[in-house]
Amino acid sequence: MKQFEANFDGLVGPTHNYAGLSIGNVASISNASSASSPKQAAKQGLKKMKALADLGMVQGVLAPQERPDVHSLRRLGFTGSDANVLATSAKQAPAIFQACCSASSMWTANAATVSPSADTNDKKIHFTPANLTNKYHRSLEPQVTGNILKATFNDSRYFAHHTHLPDNEHFGDEGAANHTRLCSDYGDSGIELFVYGRHAFDRTKPAPKKYPARQTLEASQAVARLHGLSEGKVVYIQQDPDVIDQGVFHNDVIAVGNQNVLFYHEQAFLDSAAAMQEVKEKFGESVLHLICVKSDEVSVEDAIKSYLFNTQIITLGNGEMAIIAPSNCAENTNVANYLANIADQNTPIKHVRYFDVKESMRNGGGPACLRLRVAMTSQEHEALNQHTLMNDAQFERLNTWVDNHYRDRLDVKDLADPQLLIESRTALDELTQLLKLGSVYPFQQV
Repeated sequence: MKQFEANFDGLVGPTHNYAGLSIGNVASISNASSASSPKQAAKQGLKKMKALADLGMVQGVLAPQERPDVHSLRRLGFTGSDANVLATSAKQAPAIFQACCSASSMWTANAATVSPSADTNDKKIHFTPANLTNKYHRSLEPQVTGNILKATFNDSRYFAHHTHLPDNEHFGDEGAANHTRLCSDYGDSGIELFVYGRHAFDRTKPAPKKYPARQTLEASQAVARLHGLSEGKVVYIQQDPDVIDQGVFHNDVIAVGNQNVLFYHEQAFLDSAAAMQEVKEKFGESVLHLICVKSDEVSVEDAIKSYLFNTQIITLGNGEMAIIAPSNCAENTNVANYLANIADQNTPIKHVRYFDVKESMRNGGGPACLRLRVAMTSQEHEALNQHTLMNDAQFERLNTWVDNHYRDRLDVKDLADPQLLIESRTALDELTQLLKLGSVYPFQQV
């Protein structure tokens, strides 16, 4: 039975905007309140998905969240018609209103943690939506994320879905952005790396001082238990607190892995030597490539600016690997020089392909942020909702859908426009029909 890794990218929503809500995310803050182009952002994302499908990858689509989140605003006491809820909240509590309009669900690396059937006790693929408690605007996502994942991976014979962890900072969970799986082949039992920023129940341990550590050790351990992972195949690694304070808010900003390759910066982890030794021991005797980028090759600052490590590493049909990088990497001299020579190293990485995802980059997320990785077998592939997979026909349908429903330009002040809410709900309702998701949004369940 064939095994492979599928990528499910988040579709950019019709109210894509720059609100600058994410403290610790330098790009997000620096572009706060800039005008956005929802149509351009969505088309950039679709183009990237189609390109990976054309490379022979299994590529899927995950629907966006509904924004503005009128349901959450009503929970906070804003009443009356939808138009009144928007107008009142925008006037009386603009910060809360903007949080309820966040475009952050497009970064589906934060949607959930996924463990493939090769690693789990019951031999099912397990999904746990991230609770994202560190940021209010992201903490609004887990319920609908769970609905979308259940509608996408909708056969209980092959897929197990868990409720997100308790909504408390002690169990702050940011999903696959702090999770990497290493294996010899996608169908083989692998090791799962859970990277955390702090210990929630032991404040004597190292922790960042300037920016928050969003992932806790305790959350990572809970997800591993829920997924039925063997202790001998799990490695818990702490991010270096200093690197978090430099703006590395998730591990996928400073490290990325694929099969038997881990590509990371030398400042990524606390006590890196001990962590890598544990990785080697648990990986076993198979060939493992640990590619450590030194600070004198690429600084942490350049890594953050370019999102060198927020790239995807994919395995092509011939077994060689390719880095899927944002065009920003080509525009940074140090990073471009490093990538120009990476194929000369004795590793499976032989290609670099650049993609324009600037609308996402300006809001703080690169190619790796945009996708949720799901290693699966051909049988599991056939069992998922086939309407969520990218192909030529679906690419055309979704582009037409974007053209029909998305605005070319959106200012932050436009988010309070009740007509925008109507446009967005109309678009999302049509999207759930295109993807055969059923009623996953609160406005569809009234």
